[in-house]
Amino acid sequence: MKDPSPVSPPEPSDKAPTLPLDSWKEIASHVKRDVSTVQRWEKREGMPIHRHVHDKRGSVYALTSELDAWLQTRRLRLEQEENEDGHETSEKTESGRASSGTPWGRRWLAVCGMAVLALLAVTYVTTRSRAVGANPPKIGSLAVLPLKNLSGDPAQEYFAEGMTEDIIGRLSMIRGLRVISRTSVMRFKDTPTSVPEIAKTLGVDAIVEGSVIREGGRVRVHAQLIRAATDEHFWSETYDRELGDALVLESEVAQAIARRVEVTVTGAERARLVATRQVSPEVYESYLKGQSNGNYSRAEVEKSIAYFEEAIKKDSAFAPAYVGLANAYRALGTPGIAGAPPSEVRPKVSSAIQKALELDPALPEAHVLLAGLYQEQWHWSDAEGEYKRALELNPNDAGAHLAFAGWLLSQGRTEEAQAWSRRARELDPLSVSGNPIGWILFQSRHYEEAIRELQSDLAVRPNNASIYWFLGFALIANGQPAEAIPVLEKSLGLSERSPAVIGVLVRAYAHAGRRTEALRLLDELKRRQRTGYVPSAAFVNAYLGLGDNEQAFAWLERAYREHSMILQYIKMHPFFDPLRGDPRFADLAHRVGLDQVR
Repeated sequence: MKDPSPVSPPEPSDKAPTLPLDSWKEIASHVKRDVSTVQRWEKREGMPIHRHVHDKRGSVYALTSELDAWLQTRRLRLEQEENEDGHETSEKTESGRASSGTPWGRRWLAVCGMAVLALLAVTYVTTRSRAVGANPPKIGSLAVLPLKNLSGDPAQEYFAEGMTEDIIGRLSMIRGLRVISRTSVMRFKDTPTSVPEIAKTLGVDAIVEGSVIREGGRVRVHAQLIRAATDEHFWSETYDRELGDALVLESEVAQAIARRVEVTVTGAERARLVATRQVSPEVYESYLKGQSNGNYSRAEVEKSIAYFEEAIKKDSAFAPAYVGLANAYRALGTPGIAGAPPSEVRPKVSSAIQKALELDPALPEAHVLLAGLYQEQWHWSDAEGEYKRALELNPNDAGAHLAFAGWLLSQGRTEEAQAWSRRARELDPLSVSGNPIGWILFQSRHYEEAIRELQSDLAVRPNNASIYWFLGFALIANGQPAEAIPVLEKSLGLSERSPAVIGVLVRAYAHAGRRTEALRLLDELKRRQRTGYVPSAAFVNAYLGLGDNEQAFAWLERAYREHSMILQYIKMHPFFDPLRGDPRFADLAHRVGLDQVR
């Protein structure tokens, strides 16, 4: 039965954002519907209605902010439903005018009415008999959309994002469920895109959406599950906890979702899913602020480090803060970001990882970081073991898939590396695009494909220095040094004149016949080396580009002593091709442990 209500959709009320409504009547008045409609919406559509502790049927309450957010997401559906109501009523009216004016017309209507009733009865019996044996499609994949911050304070966005990320992290530990990574779902933050469209874009069976309200020392999360194919809201729940129980709350939400999608959870997965501990609000807040800072510049990384250290100072037993700290230090040593000396950052990364695993051996990201550290030190089998352990703990970790793809690439197993990177894209379809995949394709000598991937990535992230840097590699290798020059110059500007970028730009200038400019940049590297750290790889790329193989070998020896990341790719890197016939190069590959093809 359709609701006998005005055609216009309900408008959100202009009451205070968190004003409580303490009865069905008040809730119905707020959304401009009758009580029966509101009760139907709660049951069938997941409308956020809550029960008081004693849980009597009539003792309900709702928050205006949650209702307004829910109404906003349902506006289009309501408009369509009411338009259909109007169309149906109009048809009935016209039919009545045409046929009820004569006795013959009335008899005809009676006959037609009986026929329709009979048809409806048959349809009902048939449909019901089918429905009894029918089951809804199995849910094998889902995405958790960014929880809406309904606290009324934009400064609390980091808190809502952190809660979203942690719920995703818990669900990702279930092998039987494909869970989309945070970086892809964040693209749909505050988007008008409908749930079915989002689900189609991400390729998932179900969507989780909800909201977070933080008020003083308490946090309330409302979450609901929506079936992608039918837009059916088939589960909804609200959780209200002290802020110190935030990790318990995230665990409860993840467990409830796992139960509702009826995914098989192993005993080990369940143990990780339910594992919680209390954390003080101050510690959790510092941790989430560290997580919310980007790792795209030295300033951002250093700000993250300060937040993680603050969390550790307040609670030295909070393992996730050590993982965040290790990740930030590792970013500090990345050539395209800050390029801090490996001798400076690696001990700090190692110390933080070891402490995190001492406190919690089941932290997947800690195992990924440890694997990366082993890989940088050329302990190849140890690195492989840690990657596999991380993937066992979190089979939906797109970053772990990409990191393992990099390990496979270093071994010369390019086809497997591409397969693992494609799997990473399935888990993070909107973020795992040109940058890492383009690098793997470049190393695999699929230059045209690498260029397409990287150019597509730039369309989405036009200010990312490392994408321009990798694109410069691919363009040079594809015989397009002139086209690589403006690309690398753009990277140079975005990276605050990173020495790693300068080294590749020297090669681009030299191969484009602009040797004078190439030598000018080489002189800049030499001047900077006298006053600070310049990665050996920058000089290796520069001298290889200038065709000075003797100097390239000299700098490769220095790269060996500092365990430069460039030597991880000594087996495959196209820029090393001029050296491959030299016995010194074979000896270097042997010392790095990459002289045997597996």
